[in-house]
Amino acid sequence: MPTIGTMLRHGRLCRGHAFALVALLLVSPACSLRRMAVRSVGGTLATGAESWSSDDDPELVRDAAPFALKTIEGLLAEAPDDRRLLLAATSGFTQYGYAFVACEADYVEEADLQRAIALRERAIRLYRRALGYGLRGLDAGHPGFERALRADSRSALAGCTREDVSLLYWAAGAWSLLAASAKHDAEVTADLPLAAALMNRARELDANFEGGAIHDFFIAYEGGRPAAAGGSAARARESFELAIAASAGRRPAPYVTLAESVSVADQDRAEFERLLDRALAVDADAAPEYRLANLIAQRRAAWLRTRVDDLFFE
Repeated sequence: MPTIGTMLRHGRLCRGHAFALVALLLVSPACSLRRMAVRSVGGTLATGAESWSSDDDPELVRDAAPFALKTIEGLLAEAPDDRRLLLAATSGFTQYGYAFVACEADYVEEADLQRAIALRERAIRLYRRALGYGLRGLDAGHPGFERALRADSRSALAGCTREDVSLLYWAAGAWSLLAASAKHDAEVTADLPLAAALMNRARELDANFEGGAIHDFFIAYEGGRPAAAGGSAARARESFELAIAASAGRRPAPYVTLAESVSVADQDRAEFERLLDRALAVDADAAPEYRLANLIAQRRAAWLRTRVDDLFFE
């Protein structure tokens, strides 16, 4: 999965090298040299072989991510249609906004409501930025994509291929998080079905993308809407089973998502606690490629475990 880690490689591109190359890009008057610098830095940042997804220190990644994201935005000013950079920006801003801003808002709300409100407003801005890059990336591969999507989503998405799955996934993720966070914006919330359409096309093309991460979306999408609005707890549970099977139970996120979206809605305290305990029991080191995401999900599971009495009314 493209994560924040795909934007900074360990070893082969250290921070000093990145600064030097970006400085060269900014001051060089020669267009060919600037393009060479963009290709060199952009390729390394966007598709580096080593990823921070295996890192065991979320705080370290949180502190380093802004440098990576702003570097990518600087490169995009020179290469606005580079799909690798657009994907890195989409995935990076989405993950940073959720893991290190929106979740933090939840964690501090009880002690500092004003800070929580400010963090949620910031998360919305980050999701908007991520979505803009995602739609640009899809448009770069399929000119006129967003316009076509709004006119006839089925037809527009039919032209997408397996090569588009990552962009479809991250654009849909940013869009759905934005819709869930900006409920006061009627235009954004009305676009939620478009986000689901992008994710559904990604599922058609590669159902087990990144260990079943697409299924996680549908756990929340189906389980987070009432039946009157088209949601279905049964379909959410089906997606949960698919997510667990795809990752062989090595990711705690499906357990956390089902607990938050379905168990709370059903007021099933026993199931909620059982799911969170299973999430916390996952060995975060068993699948190094998911280690960082697993630690972040387990942090949320531990926090939710402390809120049981607030969420259930027995």
